[in-house]
Amino acid sequence: MSKREVQASVKDERLVQKRRDQMIKGAVALFKQKGFHRTTTREIANAAGFSIGTLYEYIRTKEDVLYLVCDSIYDHVSDRLQKDLELKQGTIESLKKGIANFFYVMDEMQEEILVMYQEVKSLSKDALPYVLKKELEMTGMFESLLEKCVENGELNLSEKQIKIIAHDIFVQGQMWSFRRWALRKLYTLDEYIELQTDLLLSGIKQLHSSEAALRKGGEG
Repeated sequence: MSKREVQASVKDERLVQKRRDQMIKGAVALFKQKGFHRTTTREIANAAGFSIGTLYEYIRTKEDVLYLVCDSIYDHVSDRLQKDLELKQGTIESLKKGIANFFYVMDEMQEEILVMYQEVKSLSKDALPYVLKKELEMTGMFESLLEKCVENGELNLSEKQIKIIAHDIFVQGQMWSFRRWALRKLYTLDEYIELQTDLLLSGIKQLHSSEAALRKGGEG
């Protein structure tokens, strides 16, 4: 699915990105405080630091702003997951790095993530499937990391096991965003990452031990 186009009358791509970043920052605070439907485009423009007329040079509808919020989250996640992984693909170290980078993004973009899940229902029928597909693509990145570990002999997992573990990682990252108010009383972010990663790898190891025991019992 190609990237959904949000039309702008301004042709300078750098300026478009700058203005939209300002919109996203202002809109997130408003959506969190008032909700999507109670927030006006004029309020978004004021929060972004420019006029309502300028706002409509970069978007066409208020929904475009919510869409940009959602899309920016996934762009950040994608960029961070790819960072520093090229030379370490297919290793446990690359998997740990990918998990850590994802959790860091969940921490950095907590406000955006909370708004997205609260207001994603307000997206139109053409935008919602794209956003949901982007989420599956993020999970797919972890599937790829796990598959490369299997190919290198670092892990021994079936296709179904790879898929459920990828979803587990994604949900654990989201949990830090949704439950950070409670989790930060117990752990630093780095402690949370280390604990969740250790539990994940221990679970995989236990899974292998259980399967080996079942095979041995069957042979007996």
